[in-house]
Amino acid sequence: MREQSGRSMIEIIGVLAIGVIMIASAYNMYRSIDNRQKRLIASETIEDVAKKTKILYEFSGYNNVSVSKLVSKGAISDSHTPIGSGWEIKSENGGTEFSIKISGLTYDECKYFSLKKADWAQSVTANSGSCTKNSSNNSITFMVK
Repeated sequence: MREQSGRSMIEIIGVLAIGVIMIASAYNMYRSIDNRQKRLIASETIEDVAKKTKILYEFSGYNNVSVSKLVSKGAISDSHTPIGSGWEIKSENGGTEFSIKISGLTYDECKYFSLKKADWAQSVTANSGSCTKNSSNNSITFMVK
């Protein structure tokens, strides 16, 4: 039998397969951490907006509350939503409370916000009922008094 030097094709394919698996695992871990961070930042931003809205409008009523009015008063820096594709802040129940509606959420984002305890909100409603799978058009409404 002859002596062989170097690596065989099977060994090289095995090493490449292990490398691909490691890269795929690292990418999935990065996506998971990134999604969690985006949701935490969005959650804190929405809570902050709710608190600032209460400070600005609590004594005069929430009748004229909106995203554009909060931007003009300096309560929020711009009208861009912290997550999803859009948001709306409006008066509810004759100005005694207001709602923050975030739309354009994925199913996972919708589930996250519908299950997360928001002490600052009286209620949290998803799509007027429940989150829709395989959709990126879910919405969450926070009711604040």
